[in-house]
Amino acid sequence: MGGIAGGLVFGVLMAMMGMLPMIASMVGSDSAWVGFGIHLMISVLIGLGLTVPFVGLLKSYGRGALIGMGYGVVWWVLGPLLIMPMMLGMPVFMIDATAGWSLMGHLIYGIVLAVVAVRVLKPAHE
Repeated sequence: MGGIAGGLVFGVLMAMMGMLPMIASMVGSDSAWVGFGIHLMISVLIGLGLTVPFVGLLKSYGRGALIGMGYGVVWWVLGPLLIMPMMLGMPVFMIDATAGWSLMGHLIYGIVLAVVAVRVLKPAHE
């Protein structure tokens, strides 16, 4: 659930920045809707990558938010700075204004992901 929530919030930011067609280009499309769908699928998968291994650490909202921010930074480096440019034949680790907005989006994604995960897991920790 956290991956979906974080993905929706970040997806809206990406739509406002006009980034969704670039996401879609990874599968040969230029549709913002295709980009949004791909973004949500990735959001769910990497959301599980935080929630499953770190379930024992996601006990408080503050700790969850910090872990989520760190996770967001990791995926900012891996996703838009490394994996996506490699897939599209672009230079890797390009830091520009778009990369700054992307970092902000990944931080927000990580916070929303982790806070929702804490809320969902709270009954299991009590």
